[in-house]
Order: sequence, then C-alpha cells, then structure tokens
Amino acid sequence: MAQSRAERLIRDLVGHAGVDIGGSRPWDIEVHDPRFYGRVLRDGTLGLGESYMDGWWDVDHLDDLVCRLRKVRIDEKVKFNWRTLSLVAAERLFNRQRKSMASVVGERHYDLGNDLFRAMLDRRMVYSCAVWDGADTLDQAQERKLELTCRKLGLESGMTMLDIGCGWGSLAKYAAETYGVSVVGINNSREQIALGGEFCAGLPVELRYQDYRDVEGLFDRVVSIGMFEHVGVKNYRTYMQVVGRCLRKDGLFLLHTIGGNEPSRHLDSWTEKYIFPRGVLPSVSQIALVSEGRFVMEDWHNLSVNYEKTLLAWYDNFRRNWPGIRAAYGDRFYRMWTFFLLSCAGSFRARSLQLWQIVFSKCGVPGGYRPLRWTQDAI
Repeated sequence: MAQSRAERLIRDLVGHAGVDIGGSRPWDIEVHDPRFYGRVLRDGTLGLGESYMDGWWDVDHLDDLVCRLRKVRIDEKVKFNWRTLSLVAAERLFNRQRKSMASVVGERHYDLGNDLFRAMLDRRMVYSCAVWDGADTLDQAQERKLELTCRKLGLESGMTMLDIGCGWGSLAKYAAETYGVSVVGINNSREQIALGGEFCAGLPVELRYQDYRDVEGLFDRVVSIGMFEHVGVKNYRTYMQVVGRCLRKDGLFLLHTIGGNEPSRHLDSWTEKYIFPRGVLPSVSQIALVSEGRFVMEDWHNLSVNYEKTLLAWYDNFRRNWPGIRAAYGDRFYRMWTFFLLSCAGSFRARSLQLWQIVFSKCGVPGGYRPLRWTQDAI
C-alpha cells in the first residue's frame, strides 16, 4: 500500500531521532492504526499522546522513544496546531492561574484518588523528585530528599515553617518529628489535606485548604516543593511577594521546582489537557527576574538526574499495583498514566527538563551559606 503524505512526513521526522516505524529496536514505533500519522501531524504532542491512549500505536520502551525525540526537539517541528496556539493566546490575554481558578489542578489531578497515589508513591507519599545517591529503594531515596531539604533549611527545634503546596504533609510530618519544627502547610487539594491531616495527627502540624495568596503570619522558614509549576508567569511576582511577607528577616526560603531550559508560558498541549491543567514550568531567567531585589540567592542545586529514576520507580509501582485499582480507573487511564510517567522520564533523561532546589535568604546569610548536596558526607 502506498504511503500517505502524512506517513512519509512522520517517518522522516522520527527518523531524525534514530527511530523507525515498524522497526525491531525497543524505541521503534509499532503503528496499529494508520490514522496515527495525520493525527500527530495535525495535533503534535496532543495527537501523539491521545493516539497512544487510544491504542493506535505502541513501543516497548516509551521513555527511550521520548528521550530520542526530545533530544532532536521534534516537538518544535509539529507544535503549531490550533490547541497550542489557543494556549499561547489564553496565557497572554488572561491570568489562567488567578485565585478563582487555582483549585482546578487540585480537583483534576491531586484529587484523582488517594488509592492511585498510594499505589504509586513511597510509604510517606512524597510526590516529588527523590535523592538516590546512597539509596537502594524509593522509600530510602525519598527520606534522603526530606533530610537534605531540612538540612538545607537549617531547621532547629522550636522553629516555625510554612510549607506552600504541602501535598499529603510528608515534609511537614518529617520536619515536625525529626527536628521539632511547627509547620503550617497549605494547598488546593481537599483529598491531600484530608489524608495528610490523618498522617500528621498529634504533631505540631496544621494543614489548610488555602490559596497561597491568602497566607498571613511570620515564619522562620518557608519551603515550597513541586508547587511553583502551578503558579503561572503572571503570578510569579505575587508569589515571591507573599513569601517575602511571610519570611522573617533572618529566615531562609527553599524553592523546589521542575524547570525548563528556556522561558515558557504553558505546558505542551497533551500535558495541559490530561495531567496538569494551567501548569507552566519556569526558567532560570524567569525565577531570577522575580526574585531579584527581594531575596539573596544563596544556592542553586540541579537534582534533575534523580528524577528519571524516581519516575521509573513510580511507574514500576503503578504497573505492579494496577490490578488493585483497575476497576476504579479503566484501561484508557492506564495508558494515559503510563504515557505521563514514561514520557516525563524520557524528558528528564534527555535533559530537556530540570529539577532545581534554590535557597534564598532575605538579606544574605552572615558569614555565608554552606551549600549541601546529596553526597554521603553531607547527609
């Protein structure tokens, strides 16, 4: 059968990444439905992800495929579709992360079901990058991340800490139990707050369903892990103003965020639609611009090499525990979540995504700040 124009173009595009369609290597694509070609050519990343969810194509190692495609920046060659253009227009015209819309990501992602996240995450339910140096299991790696974070913050007994985007309270619980710190944690997921409250019962930890713009009070430390990705470019300055307002003059602020290699105003169209609505990854220059004149940057640590392994561990847990939750989510969700986890792993392997921990002070640490890394002598 003669190849269509769309098929020829897609074969040529993926060929630049060393990928064959119908090949025998783990990253080669097997197409089950010829409509795949036109859909990807028309809809870019949205078409690629949706056609995978619909079973139109398969690949043995999805993470390897995405890594190869990311390295040649193939998304830029098919990104100008109607949905991407509409995202660009909406981001420029409107504040898509304004307070009245801030609960959307909580409702559509973090409230999907605690059973899903229990099946996927470590025993503490830490939904962010682990630190694998010296760790053999996901539980150990996530505990090392929590410990490293606490040490970077210089936590001491009796301190108060604000946790913006606290998840299920994993860091708050660890800091309270290990360092004797009193913690206020906030986020926009009712499911996380409810279960986190159970985890932290009996500890000096208060978890609130609250928007970060409404927080009041003074704290010795402020930390934010995996939440800045939901703030939005139009709100970066407001976010930093809130942190500055809540942080004592001699306090420290640790920002833990996924980042991109260049400025952006939206996620790719598939991730925006199915995983993180209204999400956006900051760049180095965007973070620097909104923090200058307000904080002193004491340390900038790139931990992104740890995220691929974390995502693969989550995928292994999800796949292994899927039979216990399948009835609640369905097979199309399985393919969607598989595409999410493995495509993210491939993107981190390609170094097109980064993971930063940045430590700020208000006026500079007297005598200088001592940076910590994940090496054995630091932990």
